[in-house]
Amino acid sequence: MATDRFEELLRVKEEARRGPDPKATERQHAKGKLTARERIGLLLDKGSFTEVEPLRRHRAVGFGLEAKRPYTDGVVTGWGTVEGRTVFVYAHDFRIFGGALGEAHAQKIHKLMDMAISAGAPLVSLNDGAGARIQEGVSALAGYGGIFRRNTRASGVIPQISVMLGPCAGGAAYSPALTDFVFAVRDISQMFITGPDVVQAVTGERITQNELGGADVHGGVSGVAHFVYDDEESCLAEVRYLLSLLPSNNRELPQRLRGDDPVDRPGDALLDLVPADGNRSYDIRAVIEEIVDDGEFMEVHASWAPNIVCALARLDGHVVGVVANQPLSMAGVLDIRASEKGARFVQFCDSFNIPLVTLVDVPGFLPGVDQEHDGIIRRGAKLLYAYCNATVPRISVVLRKAYGGAYIVMDSRSIGADVALAWPTNEIAVMGAEGAANVVFRREIAAAPDPDAMRATKIEEYRRELVHPYYAAERGLIDDVIDPRETRSVLCRTMSMLVTKDVDLPHRKHGNPPQ
Repeated sequence: MATDRFEELLRVKEEARRGPDPKATERQHAKGKLTARERIGLLLDKGSFTEVEPLRRHRAVGFGLEAKRPYTDGVVTGWGTVEGRTVFVYAHDFRIFGGALGEAHAQKIHKLMDMAISAGAPLVSLNDGAGARIQEGVSALAGYGGIFRRNTRASGVIPQISVMLGPCAGGAAYSPALTDFVFAVRDISQMFITGPDVVQAVTGERITQNELGGADVHGGVSGVAHFVYDDEESCLAEVRYLLSLLPSNNRELPQRLRGDDPVDRPGDALLDLVPADGNRSYDIRAVIEEIVDDGEFMEVHASWAPNIVCALARLDGHVVGVVANQPLSMAGVLDIRASEKGARFVQFCDSFNIPLVTLVDVPGFLPGVDQEHDGIIRRGAKLLYAYCNATVPRISVVLRKAYGGAYIVMDSRSIGADVALAWPTNEIAVMGAEGAANVVFRREIAAAPDPDAMRATKIEEYRRELVHPYYAAERGLIDDVIDPRETRSVLCRTMSMLVTKDVDLPHRKHGNPPQ
């Protein structure tokens, strides 16, 4: 009798693992997609996965559901390890009900999310589902509400990562939007609130799923996706890499991993990478590569708002968040998208004890009617609020231009940077010398026999008096003017000093950031 029970258990477990229909697996592979368990196998360390509720089945009746009650109910949930550290994961199984969410399906996810929050470990969702299970009505919708509530409760407590590996439509799209990072894969990831059919019915526009909500659309146009890859294997490998850069929860520091890159490695290349002429562009990513450990960094939102670069990297083994203006795009100005991108990244780093390094080369905020009417004041203030609110170690380095309000916003000393540095090529001022001279000396220039010569004289006078590299240092607004070649060593030494930084904040329920 015991043997029969044991054999029955093996049979039931195998059925749950295999799924109800072998042809469904073939159809999944024919679309170029992996199964839920294959994806989990790529994400987690080999043999580390422990499944939760593999034998769960729904209890719904009507519309033929009572005759179809597969194990797992279309979602595989459990925990395992990534590089030996605990990670919780749930994966929609598109082979079962198209991965659609029903009551039992949702309850499995709720339980796993509660476990992740209690254990203080990251949560990864592998999304490949057709939305709410229509046959279960409002019970399915309530299941989404429970997920959203837990996403919000976990925000800033444990890292949450969403990996889009199939369709995600309607209200289901809001769970990924509530998480810290969204990964997408070209050709198989689609996200939208209303699909192409509804769009056509309402607006008359004809559009495909990929054109409406494909990976590249969300990676470069909407900003919903932080990372975009060509295939599932490389995508999941990068999820593992991202997890290696993050702490398990907000009570821990990220793991420090010392490598072979010397702290005092000279950065001679920096002298040529950044032109002294403020009107010439360059790629700030080359500067970051020269400064960080082994030249390795993980850029967030690489294709969206490219005029600012946000990246995770290491300095002397310490994980840091790098925020840098990108002169290669729009001369590195701050606009609405760049401000929101930077603000979100700064807030994330502050939530999870990741120090911030800000590389400044900013000519100002982008002028224009569209920017003003679309709310550059309140939306640009998001970046300012995020920096002012951050309590992690903060180091800023002015490489070249730092003009006006944009200089203040980019983590200047006046808003709380712990250490503010500058290269000798820095120009910290209310505005550029050319514009300033036209304003301050407009009468003298207009009255001069040779206005152009007078303008040139006044520009040089303004630059000599107020825009020279040491003006801010003389007034204590920066701590030191450093040799660019020593940037890495200075940053590493400073980071080691700041790692024990502790800040006491006034009691409050939460702030009210600009929206």
